[in-house]
Amino acid sequence: MAQASWPSPGHNTRNVTDAEYEELAARFSDDGVYGTPADTAVVTPGVGLSVNIRADVFASVRGHAWMCDSTGDTLPISANASGSTRVDLVVLRLDRSDWTVRAVVREGTPGSGAPTLVQDEGDTGLYEIPLARVTLLTGASSVTVARTEQYVGSRCRPCTSTTRNPNPVIGEHCYETDTDRVRVWTGSAWKIVYSHSGLVDIDSPVSVWSVQVGSVLEEKNGNVHLRLGTFQRTGGTLENTTPSRLPVLIPAEYRHPTRDQFGLVYITGLDIGRITIYAGNNSDTPGQVWLTNKPSIATGTVVAPASGLSWVVN
Repeated sequence: MAQASWPSPGHNTRNVTDAEYEELAARFSDDGVYGTPADTAVVTPGVGLSVNIRADVFASVRGHAWMCDSTGDTLPISANASGSTRVDLVVLRLDRSDWTVRAVVREGTPGSGAPTLVQDEGDTGLYEIPLARVTLLTGASSVTVARTEQYVGSRCRPCTSTTRNPNPVIGEHCYETDTDRVRVWTGSAWKIVYSHSGLVDIDSPVSVWSVQVGSVLEEKNGNVHLRLGTFQRTGGTLENTTPSRLPVLIPAEYRHPTRDQFGLVYITGLDIGRITIYAGNNSDTPGQVWLTNKPSIATGTVVAPASGLSWVVN
């Protein structure tokens, strides 16, 4: 028979194998813990070389339910006498040899960082999702734990900016609770779908200019929109060949990584000039705003930049 469906009376008399169940149920729910990053950590340091699993936790891995009951659980961490720091992972593991899900420790290699999750496809092998990263210094008698729980979402996984799914699939969405951003995985990068900074004050005093009207920017969905204020010269006369930094600084997260931005300014006496907003990664003055083309400017002269500059940071 070229086609099949289950459960149905015509397929194995309604009997569904474990592998068939996984094929059916794996997309009913995201793999992960039920809850959000605002909940208490699932894994915490235990006494000595051990970690504790929080009580009353529920999760799903490839459609298979898992829970830790009201007594909680403790997992041992093996000693490390290697001479190098070791990083282990606490994972939820579906073992297809008996189709059970358990919280277990995947031990790392000293000096090599955290081990890689095993996510075997098909109807044999293991499938793991992360709960925590455990760091054990050489010769240590206790551990430190960094939470990395993966959570079930409403088809948009809640996480933080440092705990996104390490093995996403194309089109997967996540909501970062610490940045208020929604991202989508393109197959090669997490791209911003939604973000909003609100108004960000970017005044940054310099001794030879005063701020008459403050400067602000606003970032939304990976686009930065800049409104520069107005500035008055308080230092001595600025020669036409000498550039001068204006009292503005673009924060690192809102700078274009590689491209400088340019804008016009209006100068007392019906003159015009040009400003340069320096990029984040290829400049000695990242995020600074400089008056780079202009006539000579005397003390008391007002510089009023045109509004409306924008660029992409996604």
